[in-house]
Parts: sequence; C-alpha cells; structure tokens
Amino acid sequence: MLLVSDGDGPADWLRAGQALQRVLLRAAERDLAAAFHTQALEVPELRVFIRTRFCNGAYPQMLLRLGVPEGDELETVRRPVEEVIEET
Repeated sequence: MLLVSDGDGPADWLRAGQALQRVLLRAAERDLAAAFHTQALEVPELRVFIRTRFCNGAYPQMLLRLGVPEGDELETVRRPVEEVIEET
C-alpha cells in the first residue's frame, strides 16, 4: 500500500499520519499485520521515481505491506519488557 498526499509540507505530513492511523486501526480490526517499508522513500532519487512512476504526481508518504500473519501467535521483533525495564 502506498499512502500519498497532494503536497509535501508539515500539514500534509500530519494528514498522512492521521490517514495511516486509520489504516492501521482498520487493519487491526481485521487481524491484519502491517510491515513498513519506508527505506525507499528516504532516498531522494527513489522517492522521485516512486512519485512519478506510481503516484501520478502525488507525494509518497508511507509504503507498507498489509497481510494475514502466518500461525496462531503473532511475534514481534521487539525485546521482551523484562530486558528493557528494571524495577528499582
């Protein structure tokens, strides 16, 4: 999924973030997983290529993959809470 905006200023980034929030909430309602692939948008030449090739002149803000995770239990790449928080 490619999330785009008409402009590329702070207000556009805010609206794109709000749209992303809605997409992620809807995906969660349907038990879908999301994987973010923003590296290509961080390289100016690739962002221009994506904009001209796939966005019809709009500005790409987020590239992500949505899908049904395999297995019954969802895994995370995050470290367990016990490894991050210490009780004092």
